[in-house]
Amino acid sequence: MTVAITRREELADFLRRRRARISPGDVGLPPGLRRRTPGLRREEVAQLAGVGVTWYTWLEQGRRINASPQVLDAIARTLRLEPVEREHLYRLANVPLAPVRDSDGDCPLHPAIQQIIDALAPNPASVVNARYDLLAWNQPYGAMFPNMVAAPPGERNTIWQIFTMPDCCNGFLNRADEYGPLVASLRAAFGRHVDEPDWAEFVQRLCAASALFAGMWAAHDVARPRQWNKVFRHDTLGELHMVSTAMILPHSPDTRMLVYTPVDADNQRRLEAILALRDVPPITPHSHEGCPRTR
Repeated sequence: MTVAITRREELADFLRRRRARISPGDVGLPPGLRRRTPGLRREEVAQLAGVGVTWYTWLEQGRRINASPQVLDAIARTLRLEPVEREHLYRLANVPLAPVRDSDGDCPLHPAIQQIIDALAPNPASVVNARYDLLAWNQPYGAMFPNMVAAPPGERNTIWQIFTMPDCCNGFLNRADEYGPLVASLRAAFGRHVDEPDWAEFVQRLCAASALFAGMWAAHDVARPRQWNKVFRHDTLGELHMVSTAMILPHSPDTRMLVYTPVDADNQRRLEAILALRDVPPITPHSHEGCPRTR
């Protein structure tokens, strides 16, 4: 399958999903009768956007047609797309809008990046790319997340770990709050990397490994990464509440530095106590013999 066909299929799926979430009442149309599927009809989108019904139908069917920025803007307004969704639409339509991305995994990180995250100790810090592959980390991060840093390269990935590691082996308590936003940010990034086989292969493997991820991926929601409040479990010291803050590295826009900061002084003391442990892994699940995913 060529890159152009893949891009058009992504565009068609995105438009269908976004059309389905807009009700006639949202845009001032009567509900009508015999609506077999939710959302607007194709002809209604075409009418509201001021484009031909046949042309819009072909666009949503993934046919090879050209779209101008003006027409895409009209469609974006009709479908009430957020800014990140509008950018995603432009990329899938292969219409220039956002700056050309830098590769986020082909070039090694500058040595100064490791020095910076090392200097952030005792706060755990890491560097990830747009696919959430772990590229670098400091000692506190390695102590906090031993399963992550010990995973094989193909699974040393935040989204992979969150969706595939069973509850018995995962110390991340509120990860369900991140399922949707994480998948949405990955989907937005995928629009910039749709021509890269390793991205497609990663998504296919994850869909096969997690039915939950596959269902969320099919929804084609898109979003930007955001700040998180995370809750971790320690067998001895209890819960640890931290804020995860992302900072884009200027020379590699698809690469982000993540810093975990305790929410208050009590959690700061708990973090320091966890990191002071030597023989017991700091963040561990409740012990279960024979756990299939211990690393």
